[in-house]
Amino acid sequence: MKDTFKHKGMRQQLVTIVEGKGIKDQQVLRAIGDIPRHLFMDSGFLDHAYQDKAFPIAADQTISQPYTVAFQTELLEVKPGDKILEIGTGSGYQTAVLCKLGAQVYTIERQNELFKKTSKFLPKLGFRPKKMIFGDGYIGLKEEAPFNGIIVTAGAPFVPKALLGQLAIGGRLVIPVGDDVQTMTLFIRKGNKEFEKHEFGEFRFVPLLEDKN
Repeated sequence: MKDTFKHKGMRQQLVTIVEGKGIKDQQVLRAIGDIPRHLFMDSGFLDHAYQDKAFPIAADQTISQPYTVAFQTELLEVKPGDKILEIGTGSGYQTAVLCKLGAQVYTIERQNELFKKTSKFLPKLGFRPKKMIFGDGYIGLKEEAPFNGIIVTAGAPFVPKALLGQLAIGGRLVIPVGDDVQTMTLFIRKGNKEFEKHEFGEFRFVPLLEDKN
């Protein structure tokens, strides 16, 4: 698990690319520049680690494109100490970004193979989410709600009501909604039954599957 000067240099180039695409949050850019993304991928794919693209990992999942990770994270407006629920731990890269920003991260993964791998791997890198859970992200994590932010890292055909209900007032849900192509959607909770909705362009994610454990 080496992180060399070469890797650091490649990360800085990646930060420049992501910033060039419109990411402005300096904390998010710093996290992208600090986190060794190559360690989240099989060692044979080092050349791909710092390109701005998604890449396949275990269990038919992907490690998200760095720009997408940065975009979703920027929409969350994470402040240190915020309680953030992540749906879809995957490789753990997005989890690491949230931890780096000082969030208390609760993360759910429905693929057992990935869950086992990532829950051992993240602490080795010094990233310690508050809770890592093997389960169905559609239902959220009611016992730990409300959350300042909820991030969904897989395409959802619809917005799970449970997730909206687990947001704190002022909390933000960032979720890609759609079937083949998703629209990145932000919900801000304004009151008990009042949500403000914003849409930001099209993205492609692997699907968020329900009850698949």
